Amino acid sequence: MLALPGCGQKREAAKEKITSLPMAQVRVQAADNKSRAMTEEVVGTVRAKLHATLEAKLSGRINKMPVVLGQQVKAGELMARLDAAEINARLEQAEAALEQSERDWKRVSALFEQQAATRSEYEAAQSRNRVAKGAEAKAMLSYVEVVSPFDGVVTKKWADVGDLAAPGKPLLSIEDPAALQLEADVPQAIASQIQHDARLGARVDGVSGELTGTVSEIAPVADSVSRTFRIKLDLATQPGLRSGQFARLLVPVGESQTMRVPASAVVERGQLEIVFAVANQHAQMHLVKTGKRIGDEIEILSSLHSGDRVVIDVAAQLTDGQPVEAK
Repeated sequence: MLALPGCGQKREAAKEKITSLPMAQVRVQAADNKSRAMTEEVVGTVRAKLHATLEAKLSGRINKMPVVLGQQVKAGELMARLDAAEINARLEQAEAALEQSERDWKRVSALFEQQAATRSEYEAAQSRNRVAKGAEAKAMLSYVEVVSPFDGVVTKKWADVGDLAAPGKPLLSIEDPAALQLEADVPQAIASQIQHDARLGARVDGVSGELTGTVSEIAPVADSVSRTFRIKLDLATQPGLRSGQFARLLVPVGESQTMRVPASAVVERGQLEIVFAVANQHAQMHLVKTGKRIGDEIEILSSLHSGDRVVIDVAAQLTDGQPVEAK
């Protein structure tokens, strides 16, 4: 009984504090349910459409590699050169074998015309001559130099001067950064929602805003292990967009109705998200739960109803119960 007078005094003080607050001029807007496209995010990777791993066609020691990581190169530019000493030795051997086969061919041909050689000897000499000519020994000299097949940038070096190059052993990787695409493995449950040449959205870490691209490739069969379809989305050049970045492909899966308010109406106070609505010419505080941000609006998942008049400016300066006047 002694505590009751104290509680009443506190309530009276709170009422006096509210009534003493100044009238605030605010702008309001009705909260409204709006439809939005529902999307499912599928992780993927940004890659260059044109990329290549360069290898040597012959075995040999690398004596020159005049490129570094990140260097821009032109088509036909020297990327690596092998030691030609061993190649020249092979060339001399091949030329000697060709000369010997030519002499054998002429000798056996003359004997065959004189019926001093059998047809099997004649055909054997003819085959050896063809094999020697088909060796294309001179073409081996062109394999000493490894050149860039297209304009691009060096992205990886697998070897350097002094290393031994061999067929099947990568030397360099290059790619064209001017044309990029997003590669994603889409689950079979939603892959049917994607059509060739369709425009889809994407988000890339390190790039602000949502990107859009065109579906250029759809795998005709699913991966037997992951049950996914490989999708490739051509992306336009954007500042900060690079090969190898982590990305998310936005696959449309339907539509939904959600309540939205201008993003300026949501006030963050510590861990709380607050929206002020106007009721009976007073600010009424609502603790809300927000969803996705869509343009200049943000979804409200709880505590508001369609038609509620929410404050869209100076909301951060308001107090619950403060008298307001809507402009």
